[in-house]
Amino acid sequence: MKPVTVIIDYDAGNLRSVQRACAEVGLEAQISGDAADVARADRIIFPGVGAAGSGMASVRKNGLDRVLLDAFAAGVPILGICLGVQISLDHSEEQDTPTLGLVPGKVRRFQFDNPALKVPHMGWNEVRVTQPHPLLADIEPGQEFYFVHGYYPDPTNKSDVFAVSDYEIEFPCAVGRGNYFGTQFHTEKSGRFGLNLLANFAKWDGTC
Repeated sequence: MKPVTVIIDYDAGNLRSVQRACAEVGLEAQISGDAADVARADRIIFPGVGAAGSGMASVRKNGLDRVLLDAFAAGVPILGICLGVQISLDHSEEQDTPTLGLVPGKVRRFQFDNPALKVPHMGWNEVRVTQPHPLLADIEPGQEFYFVHGYYPDPTNKSDVFAVSDYEIEFPCAVGRGNYFGTQFHTEKSGRFGLNLLANFAKWDGTC
């Protein structure tokens, strides 16, 4: 039976661009917000743009929270992108939102004294790998990825941080635990480097 990859639709946008990027690397992925479809998936992509509160409300309303927790427990490879990674930690400062808890930690807002530093942070930034991971196998020093975000993941355990970037402060931008991996940057908007990461996800078995 052909493996099934599902991109989760929870009314958080940006799904078609993720699907097109998957197709570029030969990963056929369907878009669905149906919990039964996600439960059958062999591989899950959890993208999203928008606010944590409304995103979590939609996830819970459609029963996707339970399905994601079950898939994580079962070892299904899961990739979170942007909002998808933010609502995979325990709690987000955005709208004071309890979130999924796949990775222990909090999502924090950028707070700057310098008015020249705008929030959200938008644009290309270097991503520095801090420990090896199969999805980051092709990233070399100096490679940049595309970011659009006002919040960033801050795992409790630094062993769950796999890459960092800078916006006045150094912040985690790729986090993971077991069969879950998430990026604050947009893989689908990051050119060939983002496509390399998706290609690595397409063949990842969920282990480090």
